Amino acid sequence: MKKFSILVLAVFMSIVLAACSMESGGGSSSESDSSSKDDEVVIGFSVSTLNNPFFVSLSDAAEEKAKSEEAKITVVDAQDDASKQASDIEDLIQQKVDLIMINPVDSSAIASAVESANSAGIPVITVDRSSEGGEVVSHIASDNKAGGEMAGEYLLSQVDKGAKIAVLEGVAGSSAAIDRGEGFEKAVEGQVDIVASLTANFDRSEGLTVMENILQANPDVKAVFAQNDEMALGALEAIQAEGKDIVVVGFDATDDAVAKVDAGEMAATVAQQPGLIGETAVKTAVAYLNGDEPQDFIPVDLELVTKK
Repeated sequence: MKKFSILVLAVFMSIVLAACSMESGGGSSSESDSSSKDDEVVIGFSVSTLNNPFFVSLSDAAEEKAKSEEAKITVVDAQDDASKQASDIEDLIQQKVDLIMINPVDSSAIASAVESANSAGIPVITVDRSSEGGEVVSHIASDNKAGGEMAGEYLLSQVDKGAKIAVLEGVAGSSAAIDRGEGFEKAVEGQVDIVASLTANFDRSEGLTVMENILQANPDVKAVFAQNDEMALGALEAIQAEGKDIVVVGFDATDDAVAKVDAGEMAATVAQQPGLIGETAVKTAVAYLNGDEPQDFIPVDLELVTKK
């Protein structure tokens, strides 16, 4: 009887030990899977518009860089609508992404969305255009004021002093439009007569229409500075339709604009590097989430593109 009791106890202990071993092994696997999932960096990226080649290049480069950094990135298109962008960012906050990169439609309007992310404990990086409010980890962009000055100085070399010129402005309230405009005006102040400075919202078709109106009111315009290439290409179409020879300087160095420069139809464009901006933004985001402290502003180099 005693031997039987000992045997029963041995069998019972074997079963308990086996169960504990299985539970321990299963638990480790589950914890490993969970840890792997928790360690994945998830970035939300709100882009002002994907109806512009510049931002398509920027977004594509960001997605490629995210792959190489083994991070997940969700890109949302605000379609140049500040209200939609605010709603998109709220969705990203609800998804509890690790960090949000924002390319604002409107630098002033985006402030409340940045503050919402701050309140949720989600860090923010601004890309190409800045935010006028909220806390931002870093801002990655070209020096738009310097680019505006570069465009202005080149334009002065192409026209006589006192010449009548026009400016096509970008989206009102965007930091890119503000900074490029300030830089340009600083360079040309007192040297030319700006007879028109009107917004065309960084859009090619609007650039065409606005330039048509400018030419009707000011047929003796000698040059135009467009704050991006899409507007410059629209303006060029209006100019060519009128058979006029007017100096056109753009900004961004998109493929279409560079081709027009090489063909001698556009005078110049200021080259940004959208791909490098996108890559740098993702690299900075991942580094920050891994404990690094980035610079407040990370500039990306510019250059003037003229006919080769």
